Amino acid sequence: MLTIKERSGRRVSLIRFHSLSLVTICILAGWILLYARANPNSHAGAFFGNAIADWCGSVVIIIATKYLFEKGSEESRPLLGRLKDPWRNFLRSHGLTIFLVLTGCGWFLLYWRMDPTAKWGQVVGNIVSEWVQMLGLVLLTKRLIERGSKESRK
Repeated sequence: MLTIKERSGRRVSLIRFHSLSLVTICILAGWILLYARANPNSHAGAFFGNAIADWCGSVVIIIATKYLFEKGSEESRPLLGRLKDPWRNFLRSHGLTIFLVLTGCGWFLLYWRMDPTAKWGQVVGNIVSEWVQMLGLVLLTKRLIERGSKESRK
């Protein structure tokens, strides 16, 4: 079994600490395999293509919010401390937004060069939409609140 070493020196199961990420990646891989074999003009094919974009967004949110910060966003983990270099502090404080903007631009450029009506063009278009939605939610949760939501600012 795969194990990792904790700071305390104790060995723990890699699967135990990353099970959500691993299972979500496996589900995404399943949707990709199903879509690769499906007719995109069928109900099942269209569903599989949409599922790829949705689960791709889930994988990114699960993993990116684990490692990247976004100052003021309740969707991000808390940012502890401050760096002395203002530029590095800015990059660290807004890493989630920067990551979503840069990777979103990459998806957009890929979509721009594809036929939007082609089988994979539709999927990439849905992924671009998913990226815009994730970025929007990260930015909106910095300033807006929703009463009764634990994600909203207290």
